[in-house]
Amino acid sequence: MRADRLIAIVLLLQNNERMTSRELAKELEVTERTIHRDMEALSAAGIPVLAERGKFGGWKLLENYRTNLTGLKAAEITTLLLSPSFEHLADLGISNDWKEARQKLLAAIPAPLKEGVKDISNRIHIDTSTWRETPRELKSFGIVQQAVWEEKKLQIKYEKADKQTSERIVEPLGLVAKGNTWYLIAASDAKIKTYRVSRIVDAELINENFSRPNHFDLADYWQESKQTFISSLPKFEVDVEISPAIIRRINFTGRFVQVLHTNKPSDNGWIPASLCFDTEQEAGEYILGFGNQIKIIHPVSLKERVKDLAESVVQLYKENEE
Repeated sequence: MRADRLIAIVLLLQNNERMTSRELAKELEVTERTIHRDMEALSAAGIPVLAERGKFGGWKLLENYRTNLTGLKAAEITTLLLSPSFEHLADLGISNDWKEARQKLLAAIPAPLKEGVKDISNRIHIDTSTWRETPRELKSFGIVQQAVWEEKKLQIKYEKADKQTSERIVEPLGLVAKGNTWYLIAASDAKIKTYRVSRIVDAELINENFSRPNHFDLADYWQESKQTFISSLPKFEVDVEISPAIIRRINFTGRFVQVLHTNKPSDNGWIPASLCFDTEQEAGEYILGFGNQIKIIHPVSLKERVKDLAESVVQLYKENEE
């Protein structure tokens, strides 16, 4: 186990200019103390690892040092051959390149390993599309990609959720695919912001380069941004009792409701549960849709809302009969 970790450290340092103890510890899922011990072991083994101090310091390999410890194991080759999202590859315009690269990798695999990994695409397939996918318009996706790769500034016309548009100049840092939706991460007005690519109505490449922020990590930024967004979402929690006849349907409607927890059935056979919605209105409309199969316990205000909604539906049909 430690030998694999030492090799991994050398390869990480070979592929990165420098890395801090914290970055290495996070990548390898160990403590920083363990990283320091590993560095001592590498140094004792003759691997030229150097420690640079200061704000932008870290561990690095002596310049021009390269290792040949790059033999791939069967499990590692398998991970490289896993099918990615074909929708994302098509969006990026590299689906054919991926297929050709896969064939080249298969051709280069040693014969003893080839039989175990060549059929991986028939065992595991990854599909990121939804069952009822809404047609996507990515009008400026090619220009956005070009700006990301070439580190060029980009002038975009961006449409907000309220349909209002505005123009701005951004410094594109990267693209993130969340489900089947693409997001552009870009610096604007000295802040890093997230833009939904489908809302970029128009984009124009500016022939001016920009400098990427020091130590910017796209994956770390997205994880932090995602957690901030999730924590800011509105929450409306409801205590209910659910008929056993629909409990499975409740568990499969996660897009509209989050099931916080369920308890053992009550004496009447119904299942106590706590549900979470974005708003009281969404909760009322959702619960009303199940008719007499969900009973609200708390809050009382939601009971009254559902009663009013039900009465308005009855009144609507009475008026149609008259």
